[in-house]
Amino acid sequence: MKEAEADALAKAVVATTVQAEKTRQADAMARVVTGSVLAVGRGTTEDAGKAPLLAGRQLKVLAEQGSFAVDDSTGDKMIESLEGVVDALQARWDALQKLGNHPEMSQTPAARWVAGHMVATASDNQGLLTQLQAARDEFPTYVEAIKLAKKNYRERESGTRDTFKRLPDAGEPS
Repeated sequence: MKEAEADALAKAVVATTVQAEKTRQADAMARVVTGSVLAVGRGTTEDAGKAPLLAGRQLKVLAEQGSFAVDDSTGDKMIESLEGVVDALQARWDALQKLGNHPEMSQTPAARWVAGHMVATASDNQGLLTQLQAARDEFPTYVEAIKLAKKNYRERESGTRDTFKRLPDAGEPS
């Protein structure tokens, strides 16, 4: 095999591997983010008193262990998206908090029950406000994890590049 062909083959293998890894990581990130937002507040009575290990923290642990890596471009897009959601929540936070207040209704027993039910629906363990607060609190942890993952990717990429540089030329006997 000629040197140019070997070089082209090596680049193709690396490109395919990198693309497969990006796809796998993007899918995993989507599952983690979705799972985190949906899982907050769904503990059982056995979980009472235990702090749940939310997906953001799980992702950060994976990044700290080097098991989560993402290229700069993808990581930057992920961070931008997460920060956009946090900014949108922050901009609407005062308006959203009104959902936790008793709505103005008559003082009949039925109206008081409905008002109480509406407040509970917004602010109980599985309520909208609870879920949004948890997401708002957790997203900075995602950003930290992604920043670590970008560092992991750069280190892996550098290591792979160094490995390829040490490979003997195709024309030289090994």
